[in-house]
Amino acid sequence: MKYLTPIFAFSLFLISCQSKKTSIVDPAFVDSLITNYAAPKSMKTNQANLLFWKSRISTHTPDYSNTSKYAAALVTRFHELGEIEDLKESDSLLVQLSAQYQQNEVGPIFTLISHALLQHRFTMADSLLRVAKTMGLKKYELAASSFDVDFELGRMVEASSHLQNMQLASDFGYQFRKSKLMHYQGELDSAIVAMQKAVDNAAHDQSLKLAAVSNLGDLYMHAGKMDQAYQCFKNCLSENAGDFHSILGIGWIALVHDQQDSVAEKAFQFVGKKTASPDYLFKLIAVAEQRSDSLMQIKYAKAFEKIVSNPLYGNMYNKYLIQLYTGILNNPKKAVALAEQELKNRNTSQTNAWYVWALQADNQIDKANAVYEQRVSGKPLEGLELYWMGKRMQSLNKGYNAMQYFKEADKNKFDLSPAIVKDLTTLLEK
Repeated sequence: MKYLTPIFAFSLFLISCQSKKTSIVDPAFVDSLITNYAAPKSMKTNQANLLFWKSRISTHTPDYSNTSKYAAALVTRFHELGEIEDLKESDSLLVQLSAQYQQNEVGPIFTLISHALLQHRFTMADSLLRVAKTMGLKKYELAASSFDVDFELGRMVEASSHLQNMQLASDFGYQFRKSKLMHYQGELDSAIVAMQKAVDNAAHDQSLKLAAVSNLGDLYMHAGKMDQAYQCFKNCLSENAGDFHSILGIGWIALVHDQQDSVAEKAFQFVGKKTASPDYLFKLIAVAEQRSDSLMQIKYAKAFEKIVSNPLYGNMYNKYLIQLYTGILNNPKKAVALAEQELKNRNTSQTNAWYVWALQADNQIDKANAVYEQRVSGKPLEGLELYWMGKRMQSLNKGYNAMQYFKEADKNKFDLSPAIVKDLTTLLEK
């Protein structure tokens, strides 16, 4: 029998350690979140406010103050618990107020703009903004809302101009929006710096601060800095146990970085029990994908499709449905129809990339080529779209172009599903 020398054995030990990825998410922490969960004080306070303001609304003559505050409490509960009906009821109340007070109050219109953006009704947001401008907006409000609308519609030159008009290093709104623009432009480090400044500038407002910390966690995930992302999500949860976005974030780190699919599944299922939002189902599709369980993938995909196809959701989940229809649900014609619908809502390089991919899946190659050349080639894209365009180039036997897309997609690999990451790894090793 041959024996390893101590030095050689130690070298093998080091190589083995280096080849194993250190887990970030502590399963005990996830268990503790679930076992010790209690609805946060802010959630209880909002529920009390909601009942109070509702009781003060007259059914005969809507009161501006009481109705506005009830509408605000409804949308807060939507953010907390994901009931789409709350958002729609808030919308309805604000539309009534707008009709009643449109000559004197811009507030309802201004709030409806943010609601329209939240629901991915971008052309409606643009129309509402034009109305608000005729009623008079303060300079800061005008610049901020104009940035938000133009950014979502892909009008980046205009968005940049509006950002300059609100430039103030110590302002939360400016830094938050600057981070979004930097991320779009592919300047991820600058986006992180700006979002950290937004966190610092929101010290006086806990809800704004936690929103920025959660977004900072998302940016760290995009950058592959999973330790920092995990810490951001933990910090959010230490202040608000009902921050389900952060729980989903921790579950995603457990899945795509740590390969702890059971921990991820536990986190996602917990969120599904506490909220009406369908987001957890999309995450569970990835868990099934990690396990190569196609039956469960289809089960979760169909459950997700059934919920988000409700007309109340409108365009909110089009991207995810396009991904499913060009993948596990295999219905490319539906993907094409959704992509065309999305282009009417916002015609950007990203939505055109969705359209190209859907056309490709539907074997409309010539049309896909034309849209790609006119609307996508050379434009900023995110990880999933980069991967899709790479696969398209590969199918056209354009190996060099495909590899460039794959390399860029790999920089955002932790945004991608387990199967895509596995495929990317194989492609880049060739």
